[in-house]
Amino acid sequence: MKFNRSIKILNKEISNSCPTFIIGEAGVNHGGDMAIAKQLIDVAVEAGVDAVKFQAFRTDELIIADVEKAPYQRLTTSEQESQSDMLRKLELKKEQYIELKDYCELKGILFLITPFDEVSLNELEEIGVFAYKVASTDTTNLPFLKRIAKTGKPIFLSTGMTYLNEVRAALEEIHPFNKNVILMQCTANYPIKDNEANLNVINTFKEEFDVLIGYSDHSVGIGATPYAVPMGACLVEKHFTIDRNAQGPDHLASLTPDELKGLVKEIRRIESYLGSYIKSPTDSELQTRNSLQKRLVAKKEIKKGELFSESNLVAKRTGGVGISPLDYKNIIGKKAEIDFAINSIIQL
Repeated sequence: MKFNRSIKILNKEISNSCPTFIIGEAGVNHGGDMAIAKQLIDVAVEAGVDAVKFQAFRTDELIIADVEKAPYQRLTTSEQESQSDMLRKLELKKEQYIELKDYCELKGILFLITPFDEVSLNELEEIGVFAYKVASTDTTNLPFLKRIAKTGKPIFLSTGMTYLNEVRAALEEIHPFNKNVILMQCTANYPIKDNEANLNVINTFKEEFDVLIGYSDHSVGIGATPYAVPMGACLVEKHFTIDRNAQGPDHLASLTPDELKGLVKEIRRIESYLGSYIKSPTDSELQTRNSLQKRLVAKKEIKKGELFSESNLVAKRTGGVGISPLDYKNIIGKKAEIDFAINSIIQL
């Protein structure tokens, strides 16, 4: 079950050989207010992320009435309202999706959005989005995954709350219809404890599946996200907000604007640290190499005609002149053609 190792979205390429693709997850942190939603886009642009993502749902299509909130949702929202009441206040209309998409295009940032139901998916198909993030709530929703896969758009598949066999089932459902998938390790709580990030699952995914890997982070602050990059995540996602103290389910686990900017800076710094896969001296090392690497010199006086041996040769720093001790076996046993004083550089 092989998936594509390079995915193109407009002028953005996502692969293991490209800079990490960074999604700023605005989610529902707009609180239903379009002015705030646009401010979030501005924050994402200022921070330098590659894409800003929202959420698309019709409450009646997503949830039945009177379902209790998740524990994390109760921390930052009214105790009196049900989950459906909370969600209804956060809905955006199709016309608002279009407005946000247009605003993203104006600002030069990729607009992404997560559909949570068939009605929303159909609306998003009508307005022409370029890729779909699948939330952890739908990783086991195989009929919906098939429907998204059939759009042919790239899929970022989050895997919070799931077992490995459920992840495999999701990929098997998508694979016949869509090979442009990024599988994202995620722990679906807001926020999570440090020991719940489970970044080692990235290695498990790499061993189990032939697919690009990403990470959706709900840890506190900049948190685990930067560490996912050297582990092989080609895409990362992090919630952000204008006001972490605002009422709403996701603000508490979201970055402030300054923190989002700091996250992007740290990821780009890590990529600089990672550098090249090719082991060779860097430009700055070449002069240092001449100064510090050793060459063969005479350990004692060597007379003309005497055989070179391990007892009369030693390696010392010579400023880069002479024979590398890598080649000492080619020297041993040969006759000296001239006399060598102690510390004379061996040259044939």
